[in-house]
Amino acid sequence: MPGTEPRAALAPAKVNLTLYVTGLRADGYHLLDSLVVFAGVGDRLSVAPDAGLSLTVSGPAAAGVPEDGSNLVIRAAERLRALRGVTAGARIALEKHLPHGGGIGGGSSDAATAIRLLADLWGVAPLTAAEALPLGADIPVCLAAPAPQRMRGIGEDLSPAPALPPMWLVLVNPGVAMPTPAVFRAYDARPAPVARGIAPSPEGLDFAGFAGWLAGQGNDLTGVLADAGGPAHVPQIGAILDLLRADPACAAAQMSGSGSTCWGLFEGPEAAQAAAARIGRAHPGWWSVAAPVL
Repeated sequence: MPGTEPRAALAPAKVNLTLYVTGLRADGYHLLDSLVVFAGVGDRLSVAPDAGLSLTVSGPAAAGVPEDGSNLVIRAAERLRALRGVTAGARIALEKHLPHGGGIGGGSSDAATAIRLLADLWGVAPLTAAEALPLGADIPVCLAAPAPQRMRGIGEDLSPAPALPPMWLVLVNPGVAMPTPAVFRAYDARPAPVARGIAPSPEGLDFAGFAGWLAGQGNDLTGVLADAGGPAHVPQIGAILDLLRADPACAAAQMSGSGSTCWGLFEGPEAAQAAAARIGRAHPGWWSVAAPVL
């Protein structure tokens, strides 16, 4: 049954710990193989009953975020209403904290969280992964949050990842938005690498074992943004990764998704928080936070 009480939840950052491009479909969509986790930092959404459907956006990263039907949150809400035959509305409030175009699924996580909250508010089933896929390739995996996922295909082929040890991430974004289509166009213009996927991750790894496995993986798109002669070059990427890897407590570091956010892997909160604060002091224009892997 539909409810009358407001609902609220965190829309967590989606972090690609690995990302390989494994092929290209005839329709232009790239096939991927990625290990996705979710971090305990993100945007916040709340929904409340209303006759109409509306969105308000606030927060430190709200500038430039639309509140009309071009926002993925509204599009997701409208698709849920249409597919479930809902006539009720809702007031949706989005508090933006994640950087735009950061490769950490801000808009997709917002939309997936809105789907879950509105489904509960309206007393209907959330969208399935197949129903949500037309909204965006990252929305199915964000609907599965916070559970870590192996994501393949164009984002629709999901399977639970092996249990991960407790760990923390330092997320750093230089304030450069990278539209995903532009990154993939630049990727396609480069010599094609040998296609590979994620090496199998053994079950039951402790932090050291998982960090060792992860250090042998990679992100095929990092080289696109690090290419000084390429159209998608972001010089800060190399600087961020160098800073993270120079920290003795950082067990691995890589770029997330299509950038421009990078992550460093830490075993516990003290070292991660110290690293994030140190980078933030040295580069006050960057977004630098520490958060646990959920």
